[in-house]
Amino acid sequence: LAPTAPLFVEEPVLPEHTHLLAGLVGCSPVPLATGERLYSRAEVLPALRAGIAVLQPDPSHAGGISEVRRIASLAETFDVPIAPHCPLGPVALAASLQLAFATPNFLIQEHSLGIHYHSGAELPDYVVDREVFRPREGHFARPTAPGLGIEVDEAAVRAADDSAPEWRNPLWRHPDGSFAEWCLF
Repeated sequence: LAPTAPLFVEEPVLPEHTHLLAGLVGCSPVPLATGERLYSRAEVLPALRAGIAVLQPDPSHAGGISEVRRIASLAETFDVPIAPHCPLGPVALAASLQLAFATPNFLIQEHSLGIHYHSGAELPDYVVDREVFRPREGHFARPTAPGLGIEVDEAAVRAADDSAPEWRNPLWRHPDGSFAEWCLF
C-alpha cells in the first residue's frame, strides 16, 4: 500500500491483539490507526505506546464526549491525532462533530453518510435541519444550534420505528465462507 500513500491503514489487528502493534508499526511504511474498539484511556495507552499514527476512539462506545476528550488529550501527549469512529446515527455524528471542533489534535471525521447499510434511510432524514450534515468541499460546518447542534425529528424517528423491519447485526463472510470482520458491498 505504501506507493498509494494512504492517510493511514485502519485496525491492522483485532483489539485483543494490541500487543502486536509495536511490531507492525516498526516495519510498516504506512501509518497505522486503531482504537474504534478500545473504550478507555487504559485501553488506548498500549496502542499509543506502540507508536500508532492515528487513534480512532468511538464516542458512542467509549464513554461519550467527556471520556473521548480525555482519550484525545492522552493521545495529544504522544503527538497522535484522533479520527473519531462514527458509523452510527445522527446523534452520534453530532457528538463526534462537537468533539472534533473542541479537540486540537483532531485529524478527520469518519461518518456513515451514503454508506450501504443506510439503504432507504439516511442520517439527515432524522434531523429537522438537514443542512447540518451536508459536507461542503469535504468539510462539515460547525453546528451552532443548542446542545449537540441538531434537533432530532421525532416524527421521522417514530415513523421509521413503525415501519422498520426486524434488524439483526450483519454477519459478513469472505467468498470462501470464513468469518469477515467487515465487508464492503
